[in-house]
Amino acid sequence: MSAKAIREAAGKDLLRRFVKSRVLAESPCAVVTEDTDWALLAQQHPWLQTERLVVKPDQLIKRRGKLGLIKVNTDLAGAKEWLSTRMGQEIQVGPASGKLKNFIIEPFVPHKPAEEVYVCIYCQRDNDVILFHHAGGVDVGNVDAKAVRSFVDLEEDLTAQKIKTELLGKVAAEKQDMLAEFIQALYKQFKDLYFTYLEINPLVVTDKVYILDLAAKIDSTAEFLCKVQWGDLEFPPPFGREAFAEEAYIADLDAKSGASLKLTILNPKGRIWTMVAGGGASVIYSDTICDLGGASELANYGEYSGAPSEQQTYEYAKTLLGLMTKGDKHPDGKVLIIGGGIANFTNVASTFKGIVRALREMREKLKEYAVSIFVRRGGPNYQEGLRVMRELGTSLGVPMHVFGTETHMTAIVGMALGKRQIPDRPPMDNTTASFLLSGSASASSIRPNSSSNPPSRTSSSSEPIAPGATPGGAMATADSQSSQKAAPAKKPLFSKKSTCFLFGMQTKAVQGMLDFDHSCQRDTPSVVAMIYPFVGDHKQKFYWGHKEILIPVFKSMAKAMKLHPKTDVMINFASLRSAYDSTVEAMQFPQIRTIAIIAEGIPENKTRLLIKQANEKGVSIIGPATVGGIKPGCFKIGNTGGMLDNILSSKLYRPGSVAYVSRSGGMSNELNNIISRNTDGVYEGVAIGGDRYPATTFLDHLLRYHDDPNVKMLVLLGEVGGIEEYEVCKAIENGRIHKPIVAWCIGTCATMFSSEVQFGHAGACANAERETSRAKNQALAVAGAYAPSSFDDLDQKINEVYSQLVDEGKIVPQPEVPPPTVPMDYNWARELGLIRKPASFMTSIVDERGQELMYGGMTISNVFEQNVGIGGTLCLLWFQRRLPAYATKFIEMCLIISADHGPAVSGAHNCIVTARAGKDLISSLCSGLLTIGERFGGALDGAAQQYTEAYDSGLIPMEFVNKTRSEHKLIMGIGHRVKSLNNPDQRVVILKEFAKANFPATPLLDWALEVEKITTAKKPNLILNVDGCIGACMVDLLRNCGAFTNEEAAEYIEMGTLNALFVLGRSMGFIGHYLDQRRLKQGLYRHPWDDISYILPEYN
Repeated sequence: MSAKAIREAAGKDLLRRFVKSRVLAESPCAVVTEDTDWALLAQQHPWLQTERLVVKPDQLIKRRGKLGLIKVNTDLAGAKEWLSTRMGQEIQVGPASGKLKNFIIEPFVPHKPAEEVYVCIYCQRDNDVILFHHAGGVDVGNVDAKAVRSFVDLEEDLTAQKIKTELLGKVAAEKQDMLAEFIQALYKQFKDLYFTYLEINPLVVTDKVYILDLAAKIDSTAEFLCKVQWGDLEFPPPFGREAFAEEAYIADLDAKSGASLKLTILNPKGRIWTMVAGGGASVIYSDTICDLGGASELANYGEYSGAPSEQQTYEYAKTLLGLMTKGDKHPDGKVLIIGGGIANFTNVASTFKGIVRALREMREKLKEYAVSIFVRRGGPNYQEGLRVMRELGTSLGVPMHVFGTETHMTAIVGMALGKRQIPDRPPMDNTTASFLLSGSASASSIRPNSSSNPPSRTSSSSEPIAPGATPGGAMATADSQSSQKAAPAKKPLFSKKSTCFLFGMQTKAVQGMLDFDHSCQRDTPSVVAMIYPFVGDHKQKFYWGHKEILIPVFKSMAKAMKLHPKTDVMINFASLRSAYDSTVEAMQFPQIRTIAIIAEGIPENKTRLLIKQANEKGVSIIGPATVGGIKPGCFKIGNTGGMLDNILSSKLYRPGSVAYVSRSGGMSNELNNIISRNTDGVYEGVAIGGDRYPATTFLDHLLRYHDDPNVKMLVLLGEVGGIEEYEVCKAIENGRIHKPIVAWCIGTCATMFSSEVQFGHAGACANAERETSRAKNQALAVAGAYAPSSFDDLDQKINEVYSQLVDEGKIVPQPEVPPPTVPMDYNWARELGLIRKPASFMTSIVDERGQELMYGGMTISNVFEQNVGIGGTLCLLWFQRRLPAYATKFIEMCLIISADHGPAVSGAHNCIVTARAGKDLISSLCSGLLTIGERFGGALDGAAQQYTEAYDSGLIPMEFVNKTRSEHKLIMGIGHRVKSLNNPDQRVVILKEFAKANFPATPLLDWALEVEKITTAKKPNLILNVDGCIGACMVDLLRNCGAFTNEEAAEYIEMGTLNALFVLGRSMGFIGHYLDQRRLKQGLYRHPWDDISYILPEYN
């Protein structure tokens, strides 16, 4: 939900800081909890010891005065005493019971009852409403009946005069100016701070205005706009529901994810637990559980949707299973329902793999708590997901029943609760692969329990035709006409020639639309261009059937519009932060008639402004927070309808006779499935979006469908919250809608919960009895809609109405003709395991594909948790294994020692010269690295190989020295320009001492030191240098640490591993020299003439 309640103290703090009115009195407030230090509190709020006080709980409890939960006109001692008997006390407020934990203390304001007034501001679709009553307080009564109202247009500048004229007629004249000024300032902050509801009762008006009691809701989606003003604003749970740590953990996961992850604990001791994909589906599963008598045992409400990753789903599932398997066991065991509709774009197999991981980890706990698991899911790659689940069921040790799209979505609830028989062998749909074979889509998919088994018709015109005509041979008779004169026909939004712009770099959505277009046998693609402001103009490659095509991408919306003047649809994939601005920009172009806004979380005030502008310009907006819509055979919006296999299985490549409208995107795809199995298919379907204010309403689309003679039957899937369904009732009652309509509102379970539960959609919250699903379902049935007894029976009701239309001859089913085959994308075919191909590259050291980066098989979090360090990380990446601590320490010492050796050596010199030439860091570093070889820094490998070969062949040091002399070869790693026996190189000393003290054995180092004795006898500077020491020590380390065989050690030396140590270490020094030269602002280097010997040939 976007509109979330805040504490009274938080609301008053916002008003105190931002309402700019000279008449508003100061209203300090002190918060008291179980952990409050009274001495510190009194120090922070000195007025507590001097003022008379008011104490009350601040936990979203209504009518505290009537419940005796307010202590007035007391001192600090009295406040403490009163709180001591109530802090932690459990009380009952209506059906909810909970503990008192959070209180506020404020200064007592002496006043007369006549000085109390009532003020409330709230939002509506087209305006804001200010309610005012001249007599406020605890006995205000039914303010809806008593109060006067002022309606403020969305962009209206509210004046004090309007407030006095429309609201303050019964207020004493001397107080009107004061009140008007305050309400004007209050309303400004109501809008600026994105409040959605603000009630002050009473508001005391004396010499100033005092806010005594306040209740407020704020639009949480506006945080990105108001974070500075709000600060760390808390949204507490409603009274009667404890805040669980697991809920906070999932909320944190949700905040860090682009997906949607929600969890509300209703009854931690409950027997029935749900893990449902989709905001709409999660409500329907809860409804069905309650309808079948499971309300008291329902443990949680929650949903995961929006394509969460495997890791995110694993974390969600693990958290839920942890809650389920702690505390008391249930004598009948527990039930886990893993459900969902047919996803549009979520990879079901990927999310199921996360759930499977969690189930495997919790196997013993699941057995201990006698858990039974019921699974139903559909969507992209769902066959693989179900296969993985079924395989798990054979080894998990608990009962697991797995179903796909062939089973009605909520059928598993009846099975789980023992109300429906569990089939021995559930029916199976065709696999994804078989759907792509020519002719496979012609198989009938009507449910076995359907009262008729009509094949779908082959085609239908996408434009309105005269009653009685037969489009494509699909319809033999006309609809019955209403005796009442109909309103003007609504023009279709989409046809087979509709084209669109797509805002955002959503290549997967574009390809899905093109595949749909091709399966519908459109002549041209529906996407003419993409608009993406963050890159320059270019073209993107896509597939049109078997061939590749290019679709332009424009940086400028204006340029795209100019080049494609006949395109009238824009699909807006912009983020919630930029969706408003991009939509406003699109509406500036008269050619645009329809816009679909996909983003969820657009602030309600912004959405209302979009609706206002769209109405003024005659633009139809679908959304926000929608997957879009689909017109089979003509056009689909973005990811609507899911993958191509679902397009084919639900026969969305050609029109049927049934048009539907829903709020939920996921449930729109489920409706595609239900309708295709129980009728001749979908003619058009739109998901208007789950936000509180969808830009177009149910009625807008139903009237449009109704006026299309190709549509024979309507389906409405409404939900709890809002009153749009009552407009449909009026249209049915007055005859404007006379075609048969099957209607159901989800969210019937809401009235069964003891505390308010916010469902997955922002608008799914009833603020009055009239907004409940039960009230709306009853009203729809009374108006004349066909209403099932529950969603569980929706498919049967649709089939019943459809069969009646067939029997009456209003629909004549036609033979099915299969669509053209559309090739499967390589990546998707590989995901399904249909093809294989040798990889172009192989790697065995790192894997970045999962939720967490892995080095040599070790997760990055473990790298840090186990303090692996630089040396250990190098071992994972270079050697694919962990080495002992002394080994990683030695490697780090080598890196430190080889980091630099001054600016005079060739590598550093080159790096400095390049840096002073104005080149960049990478160029300067490469210039230095290119000098590394046998003469500079590259002797480590040479020394190691030379020493190892001599040592392994049995040569004693003297023989080795004599042999190299006779072969006229230099001994690698021996000799230093400056250092000698009398002036030893401390780097070598440090390495030798560490190796001797920590290595299991140092045979090659000992052998090299014997060589040094021979060479220094000739000249004292022929010492074992750093290169030789590191080379000998590294061979000893590799051979004797226990992690390598001698063959592996030899291979690593041959590959250049030791030189790599020098390259890595010296890179640090080169970078240091580069930064030093830039810091010192050194100019271009030119070598001095007097340091160059010019030797030129002489010419006569």
